Amino acid sequence: MAVSYNKLWKLLIDRKMKKKELTEQAGISRTTIAKMGRDENVSTDVLSKICGALNVDIGEIMEMVPDVNREK
Repeated sequence: MAVSYNKLWKLLIDRKMKKKELTEQAGISRTTIAKMGRDENVSTDVLSKICGALNVDIGEIMEMVPDVNREK
């Protein structure tokens, strides 16, 4: 399984919020946002900060999806 942050990006669009604003409100780095943009893993601490800043549950910003590159 792979992680997808598409829900987070859609939420930011719906709230008319820029990624820069999220980094400031959540206290996370632009590097972390870049990692999330590539659907890379980030720490649960980062996810917790984002959830707190946006006042949402973790399921509203990320989801697990089948890994298409994984061998069977």
